[in-house]
Amino acid sequence: MSADTTLWIIMAACLVIGCPIFVSLGVASTVALLLTNIPMRIVALDMLKVMDMFPLLAVVGFIFAGALMEKGGMARQIVDIASLFVGRIRGGLGITTILGCLFFAAMIGSGPGTVAAMGSIMIPTMVRRGYSPEYAAGVCATGGTLGILIPPSNPMIIYGIIASTSISALFTAGFVPGFLLGLLMMGMAYLLARRSGFTGAAEGDAEARFWPLFRRNFFSLMAPVIILGSIYAGICTPVEASVVAVFYALFVGACITRELRIPQIWDAIKLTNVSAGTIIIVLGVSTLFGRILTMQRIPHQLAAAMMNLTDNPFVILLLIGLLLLFLGMFMETLATIVILAPIFLPLITRVGIDPVFFGIFWVITNEVALLSPPLGVNLFIAQNLSGISFERVARGALPYMLLIISFILVLILVPDLVLWLPRLTGQY
Repeated sequence: MSADTTLWIIMAACLVIGCPIFVSLGVASTVALLLTNIPMRIVALDMLKVMDMFPLLAVVGFIFAGALMEKGGMARQIVDIASLFVGRIRGGLGITTILGCLFFAAMIGSGPGTVAAMGSIMIPTMVRRGYSPEYAAGVCATGGTLGILIPPSNPMIIYGIIASTSISALFTAGFVPGFLLGLLMMGMAYLLARRSGFTGAAEGDAEARFWPLFRRNFFSLMAPVIILGSIYAGICTPVEASVVAVFYALFVGACITRELRIPQIWDAIKLTNVSAGTIIIVLGVSTLFGRILTMQRIPHQLAAAMMNLTDNPFVILLLIGLLLLFLGMFMETLATIVILAPIFLPLITRVGIDPVFFGIFWVITNEVALLSPPLGVNLFIAQNLSGISFERVARGALPYMLLIISFILVLILVPDLVLWLPRLTGQY
C-alpha cells in the first residue's frame, strides 16, 4: 500500500473512532513516514518549526485579550450601548446581539468566544423580555460567526501563515464583507422578530441616556478603534496589536470597570492556555501532514484533476465551497485550513483566483460550518447557554445559515467587494 493511501485510511479510521484531530493527523503522518525513506527526525523539526512562527503570537494575544475583556465587563458595556440605539425597534434585542457581536469580534477574533461572551448576556435577557429561546439561541449562535470574519481573526492569521499572504491585507479585506453580512443578519433578525410578534425592549429616553452611558462605557468602545487603528495606521503589526489589546483589556478591566481581579485574570490565563495550546498542536501536526501531501504530489494531482474538469474560477470556487461546507460538518475551522490550504493554494493561483479573496471566501464558508450539525461549535455553546435542545438551536440558526450561503455566492460573483478596500488602503 502506498504512503499516500495509508495516510488517508489511517486518518479516516482515527476520526471515525473519535480521536482528536491532532492525534488523527499525527498518527497518520507518522505511519506514512515509516513507509518512505524520509527520516523520522522531520517530525520533531516540523513541530519546532511551528513554534518559530512569529505571527502565531497574535493568536495567543487576541485569545488572552478576549478572555480579559469578557471577564472585565467590556462585553456587557458594548451591549448596553448597542441596545440604546436599536433596542426599541421590533426585534431590537436580536439586532443588539448582532451589533454586540460585531464590536466584540473586532477585539477577540474568535467565533465561539464571541458566542460565549454575547450569549451569556443576551440569551437570558431576550427570554425574560418574551423572545423565544429558539430565536435567542439562533441569533446568538449566528452573530458569533462574525467573530472569525471581522478582523482581527484567528483563522485569517493561520491562513496568512500557511499561504504566505499579508495578514494585514486579510484583515482589511474582511471589513466590508463583515459589516455587510452583519447588516444582512440584522435585517433577518428584524424579519424573524416581526413574523413572531416580538417587540422592542429599550426603556426610557434614549437621547437623554446616551451621553451618560457613552461616557461611562467610553473606554470599552474605544478598544476596536485602538486595536484595529494601530494596525491600519501602520503603527503596529498584528502581533504588536495583540499585545496592545492585552494591556488595554487589563487597564480597562482593572482601573475603569474594576471587575478584573486576580481570580478573573487567572481564569483568563487558563482559558488562553487551553485554546492557544490546541491551535499550536493542530498546526504543528498539520504542517507535517502538509509536508507529506506535498512530497506525494497530492496537491498537484488534485489541481490537475480539477483543471481537467474545468478551468473556470467560478466553478472551481463553487466546488471548493461545497467541499468546505461538507467537511465543516465534521471538522473544526482551523483544521480545515491547515489541512486543505496547502492543497488548494496551487490550484487557485493557477486559475487566477486572488489568495486574499480566497482567504476571505474560506473564512465565510467556515462561518456556515460553525452552524452546521453535527459539529456546529456555535450551536453547542448556544445550546448550553439557552438550555434548549440542539435541534431547536439549529432550527433557529437555519435562516441565517441560508443567508450566509447566499452571501458567499454574491462574493464569488463580485470579488471586488472583498478586494477594493485593501487595494484602496495600499495594504495589498
